[in-house]
Amino acid sequence: MTSAAPADRPVPVVGDPTPGPDPDGTDVTPPAGAARDLVPFGTAVRAWCAISLQTFGGPAGQIAVMQRTLVDEKRWIGQRRFLHALNYCMLLPGPEAQQLAVYTGWLLNGFRGGLVAGTLFVLPGVVALLALSAVYVAFGGTTAVTALFAGLAPAVIAIVVQAVHRVGTRALRSPALVVLAVAAFVALTLLGLPFPLVVLASGVAGWALHRWAPRLLAERAPGGGADDGPAPVIPDDALHGAPPSGRRAALVLGVGLVVWLAPVAAVVALLGRQSVLAEQGLFFSGTALVTFGGAYAVLAFVAQRAVEVYGWLAPGEMVRGLALAETTPGPLIMVVQFVAFVGAYRDPGGLDPWVAAVLGALLTTWVTFVPSFLFIFLGAPYVERLRGNRSLSAALTGITAAVVGVIANLALYFALHTLFAATSVVRWGPFRLEVPDLASVQVVPVAIAVVAGVLVLRLRWSVLRVLGVCAALGLLSALVPGLR
Repeated sequence: MTSAAPADRPVPVVGDPTPGPDPDGTDVTPPAGAARDLVPFGTAVRAWCAISLQTFGGPAGQIAVMQRTLVDEKRWIGQRRFLHALNYCMLLPGPEAQQLAVYTGWLLNGFRGGLVAGTLFVLPGVVALLALSAVYVAFGGTTAVTALFAGLAPAVIAIVVQAVHRVGTRALRSPALVVLAVAAFVALTLLGLPFPLVVLASGVAGWALHRWAPRLLAERAPGGGADDGPAPVIPDDALHGAPPSGRRAALVLGVGLVVWLAPVAAVVALLGRQSVLAEQGLFFSGTALVTFGGAYAVLAFVAQRAVEVYGWLAPGEMVRGLALAETTPGPLIMVVQFVAFVGAYRDPGGLDPWVAAVLGALLTTWVTFVPSFLFIFLGAPYVERLRGNRSLSAALTGITAAVVGVIANLALYFALHTLFAATSVVRWGPFRLEVPDLASVQVVPVAIAVVAGVLVLRLRWSVLRVLGVCAALGLLSALVPGLR
């Protein structure tokens, strides 16, 4: 996080209605009470449209696209300022890349800027995954589609392993943080503790280490480095002009909760609490509050509930949904749309299966992403005044370290249900471990997973290239006698 501005000069304020000319001398003083756009609104909308079509490859790739566009090319926001916003978004539940888009849009164009940036960030992925989910439901039993997923699923294992490596390299900078990561993995894999409890305990552990044993936590290097380009529209040491207030917070919270939960209440009232749409709306509303660390960190929890508790998917289908989500732009947590689509199609109640599937997918998408807007609009004005707060950074450090163990747990889950046809559960006291039946190993998925691992980890191919190659290998395996 950035340090406070030097005391010998005033802190710049951005996003306020203070009169003043643009660099070309044109008076752009807004009407009384209006918020000033720091960049023309139409220009910002076009930029967010372009960004939304490039957001492949998970949160790292999405953040890199915004970094290149907003910081390096357009110079709309300074590097350290960008990282300060990212630090806050990483501390929140939900997709941090979309929240970063909302935060940056709010800084540049106020409330409407945040709405447009966050909506456009997910819209292409919503449309694309809705179409792919329909194709899966309609044709998933055909030989070609089955073979396609036989290639994509092992590739996802390699991609998740790469995520473990990337996050671990950045996050585990001291033995204490390694211990937190291992503890999270053990808590989920062997003890079966609830995911939200693991996240909460990790945040508390990070805060406690900072308070009583700060030397055990590695200090993050100051972000940003030298920045020799033109001065950005939002300087590194600028504060946003919207002051926090109790009245504003109450208004944002009240309106946000109504917008978020009204569709769920309508579904419960019309279809009943036991309907699949009501179950999905309530479950994914709760999930939206515990998705710390991005999609990979929460998918093991979602997969376990969707498969074992609600029966929306078969065990191997979660990894297929993630493979589809990997091929579309937008946050990977969009995979919950696939889960809802398939689950509602198979248990539509009194509705037409296709109507139920589309409604379930859209409702799940709504309750998953609306909280991101609420968190940013509610908290960003306060975060602007909490620059450099070390307690927040320490809690984030603990959560991020634990996320490494959580993602490793997800990789293990996917490997068990992709590379082996059968598994069993071994119990010993409080420990519970799912182990594979070695005789049920599937040779083709293992071979494709090895190829994907080499392409991703050794040759550093992009996610889309790896998925394309592995999909082709899956199709090819269907043509070879004895491999199907």
